[in-house]
Amino acid sequence: MEIERKWHMEQEPALPVRTHTRMAQSYLSLIPEVRIRKYEDLMHGAPDTYELTLKSEGTIAREEINKPLTAEEYEILLRMTNGLPPIVKDHRSYDYQGHLLEFSIVDPELPSRFTYAEVEFSSIEEAKAFAAPDWFGRETTEEQGFRMKGYWKKTRLEG
Repeated sequence: MEIERKWHMEQEPALPVRTHTRMAQSYLSLIPEVRIRKYEDLMHGAPDTYELTLKSEGTIAREEINKPLTAEEYEILLRMTNGLPPIVKDHRSYDYQGHLLEFSIVDPELPSRFTYAEVEFSSIEEAKAFAAPDWFGRETTEEQGFRMKGYWKKTRLEG
């Protein structure tokens, strides 16, 4: 189970960076949500990693399955997206009050560029009790239009 809240955070947090990666994210299906990712470690130069993710519908809590992929499996699945360019994320993570805070710049080189943040929680009660500071910006957890699969559809399938 993935439990998280999301915000339209305008600027990168002024906190020590825990991880810094470049992600390439593509979708094989929107319902159910099936996506693939390639992770490039920008902090330590570790080898690229690959992942297949399946997610249920939902907002604050969703069922989620993550499976590692080999580079070859990733490339095969990437071809199944019919040449659509992956969403690129410049992604950083931080420790914030005992939680994982993730900040992403989405498609940084495109006019559709935007930024957002997510905070991971271990329970729904913990997520609901979390008081975000003003600098987090507008919360978008419950906004259906603020989902990466919707951005994929708008910028890759329709755009």
